[in-house]
Amino acid sequence: MEYKDYYKILGVERNSTEAQIKSAYRKLARKYHPDVNKDPDAGQKFKDINEAYEVLSDKEKKSRYDSLGANWQQGANFTPPPGFEGFNFGNFGQSGFSQSFSGGDFSDFFSSIFGDLMGGAKKTGGRSSRKSSNQGFSYEDLFSSAAQRQSSGCQSGGCCSSKEQENLDITQDLNIVAKDLMSDKPISVKMNNIEKCTQCSGVGSSCPECGGTGIIRKTRTLSVKIPKGVKEGQKIRLKGEGKSDNYGRRGDLYFSIKFKDSEYTIDGEDLTKIVEITPSDAVFGCKKDIKTLHGVISIKIPEMTGSGRILRLKELGLPKKTGGFGNLNVKISINIPSEITVKQKELYKKLAELE
Repeated sequence: MEYKDYYKILGVERNSTEAQIKSAYRKLARKYHPDVNKDPDAGQKFKDINEAYEVLSDKEKKSRYDSLGANWQQGANFTPPPGFEGFNFGNFGQSGFSQSFSGGDFSDFFSSIFGDLMGGAKKTGGRSSRKSSNQGFSYEDLFSSAAQRQSSGCQSGGCCSSKEQENLDITQDLNIVAKDLMSDKPISVKMNNIEKCTQCSGVGSSCPECGGTGIIRKTRTLSVKIPKGVKEGQKIRLKGEGKSDNYGRRGDLYFSIKFKDSEYTIDGEDLTKIVEITPSDAVFGCKKDIKTLHGVISIKIPEMTGSGRILRLKELGLPKKTGGFGNLNVKISINIPSEITVKQKELYKKLAELE
């Protein structure tokens, strides 16, 4: 799911006062209210604004949200704390949800972090619902297998598997560049995980481990080996590196490969690199030094080379599974100078007249 930057949504700083947050909320709520603003996106913006205010105007929610850290970006991939996602909390004596919120429903991000504070509000089919319960469960009971069976209607204990009770696996994008694929050595990947506090089972309150937020942030560095010939979208599994529960069980971590290289386009073992030349180089041809993953090489640009032409350089791509390397495709782009002298402009004019 996507991380929501509530401070950015309201346009306030993290150290803003309650009055500043309230003032910003009122201005935006008036601006994007669906009865006033007929923009197709106004309804969603109005919901985001209300959701942001619901968190930042409540000390308990704000404290828990701030504990996630300030390095997250709006829209970034976010993994909720283990045990928080997918629960129907019911009305277990929790009434911290403010009646000021009128956005209609909550984002998955909100529900995954503040579900236990919502008094049973849950996103269902795009609408919010409140489901009462007289089972008498405590918050801690929700994380026991017995409570999960009872709340889901399973009484025997055999109809619910542990996987159904809580999914401990994590799937996260892994951005890699062509250079990462050149070596057999694993790459180091730094991860920031948000996990439920194991000392207080996510209850928070006066817990010294999590500071009363119920969640803790863990930073770890993993060694990940990227297989040769990996495709974008392919997943790499790291066993036992997922989330953990109160019983010591751990899920798996799945990295979904994303190619994010500003210099090369990656296609299997082949690479494509754009090389810019001037109009005169395109007409008369030239020699060009280009940087590759195998070192700097000199190539010859033929006369009358048009923009978009591809020159194939064999064995200068990525390693193959069977040995050897793929190809490097050099794609020619004719670069028009942004500034030219008066004399150059006169010559271009004469050239245009001859054409």
